Amino acid sequence: MSAINSYAIPVMMAIILLVALARGVPVFEVFIKGAKGGIAVAFRILPSLVALTTAVGIFRASGALDMICYALSPLAGFMGLPKETIPLAILRPVSGSGAMVIFRDILTTYGPDSFIGRVASVMQGSTETVFYTIAVYYGATSMSGTRHTLPSSLTADMLGFVISAAAVRLIFGV
Repeated sequence: MSAINSYAIPVMMAIILLVALARGVPVFEVFIKGAKGGIAVAFRILPSLVALTTAVGIFRASGALDMICYALSPLAGFMGLPKETIPLAILRPVSGSGAMVIFRDILTTYGPDSFIGRVASVMQGSTETVFYTIAVYYGATSMSGTRHTLPSSLTADMLGFVISAAAVRLIFGV
């Protein structure tokens, strides 16, 4: 099985190149054109990503995250979420890397097989970095109005957070 895994991507690349050459596609020129387009998109979305990363850094360093977590702990308890997962629920829609740091801290502190670790794992797998995704996709397409995208995405994330604790309880009987 590992031999298949090792050769899957090179074989796919070879098939793509052979089909392109058989159809008379100028492979190198098309590749360069695509690379130029990718660089143009990267430059277009870079300001949004820098602003988002800076805002997350300021948010964490200011202590605002801790204050919000403290304020939300009664609500999280009411919804069945462990209070230790609140920072993850707050940062996950904003920053994937920030959420990953918190996720790693949760697993290190409580263990992956604990209720808290399992809830955090399900949260990571069932939610999205909403603001990052919107910044990238809307920046790449030069759209400025998100309309219903943000409220519906945040609602889906909130539901994912709440359901994660319920799913862990249901599956593991905690």
